[in-house]
Amino acid sequence: MSHSHSDFYKKILDNNKIWSETKLKDDPEYFAKLAKGQSPPLLWIGCSDSRVPANEVIGAQPGEVFVHRNIANMVVHTDMNMLSVLDYAVNVLKVKHVIVCGHYGCGGVKAAMGNDSIGLIDNWIRHIKDVYRHHRQYLDSIIDETSRFNTFVEINVKEQVLDLAKTSIVQNAWRNGQELCLHGWVYGLDTGVVKDLDVNFCDNTELDKVSQLKF
Repeated sequence: MSHSHSDFYKKILDNNKIWSETKLKDDPEYFAKLAKGQSPPLLWIGCSDSRVPANEVIGAQPGEVFVHRNIANMVVHTDMNMLSVLDYAVNVLKVKHVIVCGHYGCGGVKAAMGNDSIGLIDNWIRHIKDVYRHHRQYLDSIIDETSRFNTFVEINVKEQVLDLAKTSIVQNAWRNGQELCLHGWVYGLDTGVVKDLDVNFCDNTELDKVSQLKF
């Protein structure tokens, strides 16, 4: 490792020691209690972007939020990672809320608005491009580029919440009478404030018939 890299690496290890010692000063049983298990009321599906830390955005403590993150906070039906997290959160942890949280200025969403090849990620971005295609007429009608970008970020979150509602995992939970609500948010990097997109599903009734699975 170069000198600057080794300095950074040493710093984060030192930071961990300081953090753990501070927590134990406040509560000597802090880690012992956490180690006993988790029962978070919330699953957060967010973007991998380093500027959107799930816990801190909502002032939550370790143990209060179960987290899944990927580029542009996507709910892809064939993504076994996301589905495994969702299944565990809903069926084992019995979370009561799932939040899909996007953010303005999202690099993945911006990349989906252009045609530049980045690498392997191009295949992932195809899923975001599909969202654009479904809403092309409306999005193309927005002349201001920043407004179009912001609107696309919001539309992408709404689509991911819809896709979440269509999963067999969520549908089965609703069928069994489990308390489970889905929500869509967008976080402002420049303000630190969350915008609730008012796309909330707590049962099957608002989904179109073709998406309502019969068991």
